Amino acid sequence: MRPVKIALILVAIAVALAGCSTNPVTGRSQLMVVPESMAISQSAAAYSSMMGGLSKKKQVETGTARADKVREITDRLIAQAVRFRPDSANWKWEVQVINDPKTVNAFCMAGGKMAIYTGMWEQLKATDDELAQVMGHEISHALLDHTRERMSVARASDVGVQILAAAAGVGNLGGQLMQNAAVVAIGLPNSRESEAEADAVGIQLAAHAGYDPHAAVTLWDKMSKLADGGRMEFLSTHPSPENRAAKLKEFGAKLESAYQAAKTNPPVAQRYVNLPVVRVGGSNERVVEPPLGANERIVRPAPTSSN
Repeated sequence: MRPVKIALILVAIAVALAGCSTNPVTGRSQLMVVPESMAISQSAAAYSSMMGGLSKKKQVETGTARADKVREITDRLIAQAVRFRPDSANWKWEVQVINDPKTVNAFCMAGGKMAIYTGMWEQLKATDDELAQVMGHEISHALLDHTRERMSVARASDVGVQILAAAAGVGNLGGQLMQNAAVVAIGLPNSRESEAEADAVGIQLAAHAGYDPHAAVTLWDKMSKLADGGRMEFLSTHPSPENRAAKLKEFGAKLESAYQAAKTNPPVAQRYVNLPVVRVGGSNERVVEPPLGANERIVRPAPTSSN
């Protein structure tokens, strides 16, 4: 066996052993070689680059009724996500609608960077309740550290790339690898365990936000039927666990009372996504820490000295 290949195997084993941790919510062991702070910061950088490129192609939909509806749905879901995982209130949540009618997909990066493709409407004819199930499912992947887990898988693979690059004299590729890992992570297939976990949490978020849990069943039924006619991007990264429909029906029945209560008395709306950032410029300004759950930077005049 060649020395470089042996080195790759040894590094992969060492990374796997050193990076495993137990998720406090699910109790499942996950590969976590990427620190959460790094996963969030590099996901934000990759997301900004991705949306910047799509904006230049005029593929980011803004100012439409559809984009406003997605923001409204997402805000309601995040309000429940913050109750599930309080530290997520400090994430800089963003959601964008990508104008690509042929693509049925959605994602949520580490730290709450989200997007949904217009194929959800054009191909799937998704209702608001079904869209809430999609976004709730994606948000749950981030809440349960599934996106960081997939970034860790991608990053662990990149360790091998670095070794090969060093052996070939290419140099250090680490600067770009973390952003690459964030992009690769949203295209990697989830495990069946991850899917089952996101199903269980996502349908809860949606029900408590006032969206019909039965829509989770109709959503996956639509996806299955559409997939029969060709490849669907969403199902390539979200493989269907066994008995998914039966499980979702079971979850939905248990959440019916919570859904009806939220529908009768809707939770107070709060803005979480796409909040503006105020740039600090003048010497007579100071930044005031925003309240929990608010992501905008509040700038007020600095107090003047009294004579």
